Amino acid sequence: MECKMECVIISGGNISTDFALDFLNRKTDVLLIAADRGLEFCSRNGILPDWAVGDFDSVSKAVLEEFERQKKIKWKRLVPEKDDSDTQSAMNLAIELGCETIEILGATGSRLDHVLANLGLLSYGEKNGVSVSIADQNNYICLLTHRETILEREKQFGKYVSFFPVWGEVEGLTLRGFKYSLNKYHLTVFDSGLTVSNEIVDKRASIEFEKGPLLMVMSRD
Repeated sequence: MECKMECVIISGGNISTDFALDFLNRKTDVLLIAADRGLEFCSRNGILPDWAVGDFDSVSKAVLEEFERQKKIKWKRLVPEKDDSDTQSAMNLAIELGCETIEILGATGSRLDHVLANLGLLSYGEKNGVSVSIADQNNYICLLTHRETILEREKQFGKYVSFFPVWGEVEGLTLRGFKYSLNKYHLTVFDSGLTVSNEIVDKRASIEFEKGPLLMVMSRD
């Protein structure tokens, strides 16, 4: 299969149909992977993934048979007694296939344990040299590891931008173009409330830090 630089993984969590379809319609030439119950979403919306990954114990027999008849789909079947989640297995596949950017739909929902596990995939991607983001109808979550990141107000996801330290602390955090600016601030888990629900006030805003990584959550009500 031809290597594609960008991948979208449809996972088995809660997915807003309107948001997800609009999100996918904006993508061109991406590798699309359905992780286990993500096949159910694909079935409901007439989406044909490039790959299906999982043990498929949470997929109905009818949906599974529907996609098994599609000869263009590649399969990676997992045993139920596995160490990695279906979503992480899908991410490992994307990395193996050479993708450099991975966006995950259906990684949030009412199960906080699953959400926290999926947030860990951001760090896992960073350690493997891959940019990973999680998106739902209200949030776009990613890990910043670059020295400087630029956000454009007209293109941002939602109204609010929040920042959280990962692995203990972020050194030298500078925020410009935001309602609440910072200059070389040492951010720790004990004062991360300082960087919640900020807003971009200039046409462009910049985030710089000397040591990280830094978790960024762009959100809307």
